[in-house]
Amino acid sequence: MSVGPCIIFVMTTWTKYTFTCDPDECDTLIEVSCRDFGFPNGVTELTCPCGRKMNYLSYEDVTIPPITTTKEEQMETDATVSLEVNYNPDLLVTYKVLNGYSDPEYATDKVRNIEWDLHTSRQNSKTVSNLQSKINTVKNIITEAYADSDDQDTLRQIAEALDIELMRSVEWTATIEVSGTYEYDVLSEYDFDLDGEITDNLYVDSQSGAITIGDTEVCNVREAY
Repeated sequence: MSVGPCIIFVMTTWTKYTFTCDPDECDTLIEVSCRDFGFPNGVTELTCPCGRKMNYLSYEDVTIPPITTTKEEQMETDATVSLEVNYNPDLLVTYKVLNGYSDPEYATDKVRNIEWDLHTSRQNSKTVSNLQSKINTVKNIITEAYADSDDQDTLRQIAEALDIELMRSVEWTATIEVSGTYEYDVLSEYDFDLDGEITDNLYVDSQSGAITIGDTEVCNVREAY
C-alpha cells in the first residue's frame, strides 16, 4: 500500500502581554503577542501612541494556529462568502428609469427580474450591433453598384427598406476666375505687392453643406487693364 505525501502543521506557542495607559488621560488598552522567546529585548515595556509609558498588567501563553492560505486567497474567499450571504434574488429594489430628455421615473422590482432585464438588454445590444454591421456592408455594396446597375429600382427599394442613404463622395477640382479692386497708398514706403495681397487674403468658401473645401491655391494673379 502506497501512502501519499502529507503535510504536518506545527502549532507555535506565543505569549500575550497586556498593557494599559493612564485611565484618566488616555485609557488605552493594547495586547501584544510575541513568540515563545519572550518580549523583545527582554524588557516588558511599551509606549502608548499618546507618548506615555504604558502600565504592564499581565501575560499569558497562547497558541496561534499556522496560516495555510495566502492573504489574496483569504480576501477572495471572504468576498465570495460575503456576496453569497448578502445575495437575495427576491429583494425589492427601487431604481431610476431614464427616459431621454424627459423626467426620469422610479420603479420597484425584484432582483431576479432586474437581472433578466439586464441580460436581455445585453443580448439585444449584441444583436443590434451585428445587424448594423451587416447593414453597413449592404450599404457599401449598393453604393458601389448603383450607378452601373440595370436594376436601380430594386436597389433603391432595398436601401429604403433598410433606411440606407445612398451617399457617395466624389473628388473634384474647379477653376474660378475672380476679379476685384485693391486699394493701396502709392506714397507708402512698402513696395506694391498685388500677388502677396491676393494670396494672403483671398479664400474660397462653400454655402452648401454637401461641399467640403479642401486645398486651395491662388494662381495667375495679374492686373486687369
